[in-house]
Parts: sequence; structure tokens; C-alpha cells
Amino acid sequence: MKTSDFDYDLPEKLIAQTPIEPRDHSRLLVYDRASQKTEHKHFYDVAEYLAAGDVLVLNETKVIPARLYGKKRGTDTDFEFLLLKRLSLDTWDVIMRPGRKLKLGDYVDFGDGLCARLLQKKEDGVCEVQFEYDGVFEEILDQYGNMPLPPYITKRLEKKERYQTVYAKEDGSAAAPTAGLHFTPELLEKLEEKGVIIVKILLHVGLGTFRPMKEDTVEDHIMHSEYYSISDGAAEQINAAKREGRRVIAVGTTSVRTLESAAKDGLVEAGSADTDIFIYPGYAWQVVDALITNFHLPKSTLVMLVSAFCGQKETLDLYKQAVGLKYRFFSFGDAMLIL
Repeated sequence: MKTSDFDYDLPEKLIAQTPIEPRDHSRLLVYDRASQKTEHKHFYDVAEYLAAGDVLVLNETKVIPARLYGKKRGTDTDFEFLLLKRLSLDTWDVIMRPGRKLKLGDYVDFGDGLCARLLQKKEDGVCEVQFEYDGVFEEILDQYGNMPLPPYITKRLEKKERYQTVYAKEDGSAAAPTAGLHFTPELLEKLEEKGVIIVKILLHVGLGTFRPMKEDTVEDHIMHSEYYSISDGAAEQINAAKREGRRVIAVGTTSVRTLESAAKDGLVEAGSADTDIFIYPGYAWQVVDALITNFHLPKSTLVMLVSAFCGQKETLDLYKQAVGLKYRFFSFGDAMLIL
């Protein structure tokens, strides 16, 4: 399977630079796989398509201010760090630019009371570093760090919280689970009043989710691992729905990857682990019955995941339709509901 098979034409002007206000006023493309019917709605209409007993699965990860800017100690060489994964109290996997100009043992200073020492260079530009600081790391990171917006967003984000879901809880992500950005507290309350069961799980978004495809052949791509966790209570609610024939609706590809990573014989197992699951056409689905997702980058692993769920031709046809109707794309863009 060729990576180029998942390419599509996207005018740059359709890449959303700022979030819609209010959150749930983004557009919603609804596609029913059984009837092959397409509808065009707004996100606040999503309640029309969810029924009592449906289980709506949210990823409650919280984006940390994971982008740091500093200088190599004793020089004027600028460095940018993107924190990917916490390995211990003080050590992290990071991507740093320009990585080739730093040697093992070198320091980068980010400000008074915060610096990092390079411990190891790994594959794909990932490095292990040890931070040294005075005080509480999370407080210092909040002081010096910046929200890790994707490179295609060039406008300044006025409010940091707009790159967080309203239900974000657990610090740890280097990018937002963007399908969840469309929900408001009021919309979630409306769904619960309707009888929709809301379940929260966790996957900390790292390099595995957003690293660009470099390989020409899909099967040659290797995903980086990301940490996930499913509580006993969440697993019980999801499995009860599967046993009773009720739908499990995943909000975002990160929720999909968590559920399918924990799947065994059509049910999910509670627990915590790292996952490098790579879902592309031909995948045998076990848990997810419906999907809420944004529009993703051409030739990305996320387009491949959606194609595995919806069909490759169908997905690219829907994307072409969305381009023609001037939907907004990527992180701050519009959404799809695939039934």
C-alpha cells in the first residue's frame, strides 16, 4: 500500500488558523457508512445522532506548554525543545532543533532556574535529556513553556485554553486531541440528559500521533509509542455496551488508538501501557462503532486510520467534498461524524 494513495489537494486558505467561537459552532460533516448518506450540520447538532445508551469515549489528556526556547550554554546558538514523553521525574524524550549542534553532556539554558543536559540521541531526531531546575517543574514549565501549536498554525493563539478540551485533566500531551475541542460543557450536559454515557480514558499525545510519514510504503512505517490508561470503571462501561449491542463512539483518533490497543476478543482490558498501534486499511476493528474526528493532513497516519474505518475511497471522496464546500481543516478546523 502506497503512502501516496492517501494524498489529497488542499488549498492553504482552508487550513484553520484560529478556533471557532463558540466551540460547538464548527461545521460537522456526517457520514453514515451503511446508507452512504452524507449530511452537513453544525457540531451542536451531534446530539441528533447519539442515542440513550451510547457510550461516548473522551480522551482527558491535557496539553502541557511543551515548547521551550533556549541557548546552548556559553554560546548564542538558539535551540527549540518539544517535550514528547516523560521518562522519570527529571528526564524526558524531546525533539530539539537544531539537534546536530548539541553533543552528549552539553547544556541548554532556558531561563533562570531551568536548563537541560543531553543524555542520549535516539532515532528520528528524538533525544533524551535531563532537566535541572529550582522549584516545582510543572510551575517552571508553565512560566517558560509555550503551547505546542502545529507548524501550520502561524497565527498567535490569544487564549491558551482554546488548545485544551473543556474536560482536559491529566497533564502530559505534546498536542491536543483536537476532535474534543468542539465540545462545550453545555453540549456534554445535553448529551448526558439524553442518556448518552460519557466515559473518559487517557492517551498522552506524542510523536506517534503526529510524526509525518517518511516511508513510501505504508506498511514500512513504525509508530512511536504513547502512554495510555483505562480505568476499571471505564472498561466496565465500555464492555457492558459491547455485550448489549450498544454503540461505542470514539472522540478522536487518540481515543480510537487507546480502545483498540486495549482490545481483546471484542472487549477492552483495564490498565496502563505504552502503545505503538498503527491502524490502516485492512485493520480488523474490535471496539469502535462510530467516530468523531477532524480533517487530517494528507498522507498522514490519521487519514489512514479514518480510511481503515470508513474506506479509503470513501474517505478521500468525503475530503474532496469538504474542500469543495470550504470546510476548515486540521487542528482548529471542522469535524466529521462517521456512523
